[in-house]
Amino acid sequence: MAKVVLGLSGGVDSSEAARRLREAGYEVLGVWLDLGFGSPAPAERTARELGIPFRVFPAAEAHEALVRRPFGEAYLEGLTPNPCAICNPRVKLPSLLKAAEDWGAEKIATGHYARIEPGLEGRIHLLASGGRKDQSYMLALLSQEQLSRLLLPLAGLEKGEVKGYAASAGLGAAGEKESQDICFIPDGDYGAWLESRGLRLPEGDFVDAEGRVLGRHRGLHRYTIGQRRGLGVSAESRLYVAELRRETNQILLTPREDLDTREVLLRDLNWVSVPERKEPFRAEVKLRSGPRKTAALAEPRADGSLLLRFDTPVRRPAPGQLGVGYEGDLLLFGGTICRE
Repeated sequence: MAKVVLGLSGGVDSSEAARRLREAGYEVLGVWLDLGFGSPAPAERTARELGIPFRVFPAAEAHEALVRRPFGEAYLEGLTPNPCAICNPRVKLPSLLKAAEDWGAEKIATGHYARIEPGLEGRIHLLASGGRKDQSYMLALLSQEQLSRLLLPLAGLEKGEVKGYAASAGLGAAGEKESQDICFIPDGDYGAWLESRGLRLPEGDFVDAEGRVLGRHRGLHRYTIGQRRGLGVSAESRLYVAELRRETNQILLTPREDLDTREVLLRDLNWVSVPERKEPFRAEVKLRSGPRKTAALAEPRADGSLLLRFDTPVRRPAPGQLGVGYEGDLLLFGGTICRE
């Protein structure tokens, strides 16, 4: 019987993934990654319900060094990183692979909604899930080696189906509320989290495109590009954060129509399913984790960056976030969005 190590959070997705692997004939070890917060109790409950072995794997030091600390430092630079997309290749999968090595398992698994298939020339292809729920965007920085070891038991399923199957199997996770926030900032207050770690920037001015002062901000670390809520500025029309000016400690506010752009530059490219491309090519691009894709011409540059020229205007993305390109369902690349 083949062994597989599953990242088991205790939520409905990983719980149903564990059940499916067991039903498929795998010997499953449920591993809860101790990142320095949270409780293993829900994951342990799922393991008990399914009758699979369970272990807690220490990963707090790695998560602090590779995810939380860089996350805080990036915010102080006016960037908005995506910690989940960074955690998967740097902490989550390496930890599961180490647990697999210790247990003598060849494969690891997670409850992500995406697909993995063999591709040409021995490469592994990462594809969108094919349904409304798709998390391939969050896996865009994985390596070929990691993909070759990974199983995704929820491929092709919808969220409602997963909840239904889990409920029918009597899994307690089926009735749990799903969290939408970053795991280490459960209340979603990034500014308060940063300040609790001593990471604070001074107050400054909100300004418009002409340099007129519109009000006071509470520190650049409390804002991100595209933000509308919580500005505390009165105006005839809705205003949005368009630029964080670290040099002058100002935040530029503009109307919604001034947030649009047709060009975005990506650096630190990870060519996920295909070899690096040197010539311009067409792609459908996600600049955020939601379902929307926008057609673009992707132009590789000599320094390894990738310039995206969109067919239609897109809302200006936050620097530090992830830009991900697709060809149909096939995920081509993922890269970090740069400042203009």
